[in-house]
This record gives sequence, C-alpha cells and structure tokens, in this order.
Amino acid sequence: MWKKVEKMTMTDSYFSGSYHAKVDEKNRFVLPQELRYQLVDDGRLEFVIALGMNGCLTIYKTGDMARIVEEFRKRQHVAKFQKFFTLFFSTLFHTTCDKIGRVMIPAVLKEAAQIESEITLAGALSKIEIWPKKTYAAQLESYLGSNEGTSEMQELMQEAFSLLSEETNGVVPEAAGEWKKIQI
Repeated sequence: MWKKVEKMTMTDSYFSGSYHAKVDEKNRFVLPQELRYQLVDDGRLEFVIALGMNGCLTIYKTGDMARIVEEFRKRQHVAKFQKFFTLFFSTLFHTTCDKIGRVMIPAVLKEAAQIESEITLAGALSKIEIWPKKTYAAQLESYLGSNEGTSEMQELMQEAFSLLSEETNGVVPEAAGEWKKIQI
C-alpha cells in the first residue's frame, strides 16, 4: 500500500500545518493521515522521533535522518560535539505507526518534552515538531498576540525571504504583507 502512496506524493514535499492530538495512557497518539502519507520513504512508513530544539520532539523521515547521520559521521571525533552526539543519538528512536495510525512516544522523550495528555504537531519544512499543546499555544500567543512578537516575526520573515531571494537570484517573490497582532 505505501508504495502507491509514495508514487502519489511529491518528492520535494514539505510538512506544514498544525494538528492537535490526544496522548493515551500507553503514550500513543494518532498521527494525522496527511502526515503519515508524507512520511512514506522508499515505500515504507518508518520514521525517527527524537529530542528537538527548544523543548519539543521532532519526527524526521528515515531518508532525511540517514543524510543527517552521514554529515554527523564526518564530525564524530570533534570533541566539542561529543556531548551533543551522545544526547542526540541516545534519544533517537526508529518507529512506525500501528494499523490505525498510532505512534508511541518513548517515555524518556515524553518526560523530556513535558508532554501530558494533549499535543500539537507542527509541520516545519522537512520535519514535524511535537509540542505539549499548552506550550505551543503560549509560543503562538507570544509571537502573534504581542507587538514585540509580531515585530520579531516580521524581521525574521523579511530576513528569511531576503536570503532566499539572494540564493535564487531574485526568482522568489518578496514576502507579501506584514505580520499583524491577532487575537488568539
């Protein structure tokens, strides 16, 4: 079945959108079908879940993680990276979904991310971030519900599109509009 899905998906797809899910007593949540389809890699629905940045968990496609590992191997004997590599790889778990799309969060990751009963899955280009629902909502509020947050986001957006425009010789259109303070 997943070989058919792989043929249907674009090779340069990306993760976007946010989804809410409940975590059951066995530390499982249902991964939305749209995300499951995008995680298919080489005809298989297998992926990696690991500690992410800023307190979230991160899901990577198996192929993307293989490329990351290959780059890390080149630096595995650099002293300043040793603690990072130990922490990163000791909290990296290969996993999949069961027949109804449930994913089990390893206890060490659930505890590290302070996940309780509800999560938000946020698409972030080549990865999916998993946040405690309350933490994600608070971060969203801090960026979109305050003048400081919207100013910071506006600056980041302009910088990101500016860099992208430079790398593509101006082929990418400028970011339209402005971030505005919104009520959440």
